[in-house]
Amino acid sequence: MTRITTRSRSVEGKVVLITGAASGMGRATAFLFADEGAKVAVTDLGAERVAAVVDRIRAAGGTAHGVVLDVTDAEAIDAAVAEIRAELGPVDVVVNNAGVGAGSAVDNPGFEDEWFKAFEVMVTPHQRIIRACLDDLKASGEGRIVNIASTEGIGAQRNMAPYTSAKHGVIGLTRALAIDLGVHGITVNAICPGPIVTGMTEAIPDDMRDTFARRRTALRRYGDPEEVAHMTLSLALPAASFITGAIIPVDGGLTAKND
Repeated sequence: MTRITTRSRSVEGKVVLITGAASGMGRATAFLFADEGAKVAVTDLGAERVAAVVDRIRAAGGTAHGVVLDVTDAEAIDAAVAEIRAELGPVDVVVNNAGVGAGSAVDNPGFEDEWFKAFEVMVTPHQRIIRACLDDLKASGEGRIVNIASTEGIGAQRNMAPYTSAKHGVIGLTRALAIDLGVHGITVNAICPGPIVTGMTEAIPDDMRDTFARRRTALRRYGDPEEVAHMTLSLALPAASFITGAIIPVDGGLTAKND
C-alpha cells in the first residue's frame, strides 16, 4: 500500500545515547532501539555489564558501541560523547535514564548524603549530557531528548524526599528545556514510570509487590521494563515532532487510581 501520511515512524540509522543502559529500563530501551535499526550508544558503570549489552545487540545484527561512564564525572561525560560521535556519528537522541535509589526520613542522620546522591546522579548529569550533545541535536533540526523521571516526580511517598525531590527536578528541567530548545526543533519530554520490575524493585518480596500492585494500580501488576522502553521509542520518533514538555506516566494507572 502506498503511504498516505508524511511523518516517519522510523529511527533507523539514528544515533541514540542511553545512560544506565546495562540493566532494567535502560537495557530494554537499548535493545528496542537496536531492534528498530538505531545505532545505540550503551553507557553505564561496569565494563562487563556494558559489554554484555553491546554483545547481545551485535549478535542480533544491530549496531552498538559501549562506553563505561560515571555520570557524576563531568569530564567523563564530555569524553564519552566525543567517543560516541567518533564511533557512531552525531547524536540524534538522548535518553537520560541513569538512576539510583535514594530514600531517607528527613530526621535521619544520613538524609543529606542521600539528598546529594540523588541530585548528583539523577539531575545534574541530565543537563550535562544534554549540553554535551547540544550541537548535534541542534544540527539535526529534530533532536529528541527523553528524561526518565518517576511517578515520584508527580507525587510522593513516605521517607523518599531525596529521590522524590530529584525526580521533581527532572520534570522541571524537562519543561524548562522544552521551552528553551523548541526553537531548534528539539523536543524534550519526560516519562514517569510507576512500579516496574527492575534491579531497584526486585529485592522487594513477591508478596509485598503483589499487594502493592493490586492496591495501587489499575492493571494490578508491576510493569515490565520493555513497556517503558516502547514509550521512550515513541517520543523519539521523527513523527513525534509536536510533543514537547510532556510528562507521561507509564504506571499501570497508578496516578489515575483514587480508591
